[in-house]
Amino acid sequence: MSEGPVEQPEHYFSERPAVGDRERVVEFELDGVGYELTASTGVFSGTRLDPGTSVLLRKVVPPDAAGVFLDLGCGYGPISAVLARRPDAEVWAVDVNRRALELTRRNTDRSPGTVHVATPREVPEAVRFDEIWSNPPIKVGKAALHELLATWLPRLTDDGVAWLVVSKHLGADSLSRWLADRDWSVEKHASAKGFRILRVSRT
Repeated sequence: MSEGPVEQPEHYFSERPAVGDRERVVEFELDGVGYELTASTGVFSGTRLDPGTSVLLRKVVPPDAAGVFLDLGCGYGPISAVLARRPDAEVWAVDVNRRALELTRRNTDRSPGTVHVATPREVPEAVRFDEIWSNPPIKVGKAALHELLATWLPRLTDDGVAWLVVSKHLGADSLSRWLADRDWSVEKHASAKGFRILRVSRT
């Protein structure tokens, strides 16, 4: 895990990737529903559904009721596309990468639910989330990751829950301890393919 500053402007957590825009189609199936999304270079896992997100989507049951949901670090939008399958879902798809946001907008424009595609600053302060789903950007470094979670987790509703998927080898257990030390309730919901899914809620 890198602790230093991000030096590659083309990295997926840059606002405007410098690498050329080369699109491709990513296909996956979940609960009998097929998804065909457009991804590209310069966004996270722009050639396939990344293993962490795949584990998250297959090990956590999507919300079974209406609500307001946050896809934190949405990339090209696979989590948002799944959450927005419900017509009564309101999804906030948030990322700093402008190319990723445009892809998410395209990939969810026909979703039954409502999807707001936004940078972090564009999310109104008053919005609270029933669930947060995230494959957080571990490679931004611990300090930036902790700041990210310290910013968004408090925006859960009182009985809200966050689902975080983190590689075991990239600090899942240390992140769990960090969250617990800050009075969050943390459970190891599932493990698969080298990833842990953390269920985070208020104590």
